[in-house]
Amino acid sequence: MEELEFVIYPDGRVVEKVTGIVGASCAEVTAAIEAQLGRVLSQEKTSEFFAQKLQQSAQATTQATFSDW
Repeated sequence: MEELEFVIYPDGRVVEKVTGIVGASCAEVTAAIEAQLGRVLSQEKTSEFFAQKLQQSAQATTQATFSDW
């Protein structure tokens, strides 16, 4: 589940935390919001940022053989 959390402090600082998004696509999700909030002072990437999406593929091959028994 994708989740964005914003903490707004009295001095105007905003801390943004993104969870549930694997890879660098979290930057795409938050870019428009960050543009409206103002200047980004720092970023800390989580382990989810460095994770890669798991892609599985399955291929089944069948071969029919007949015996002369």
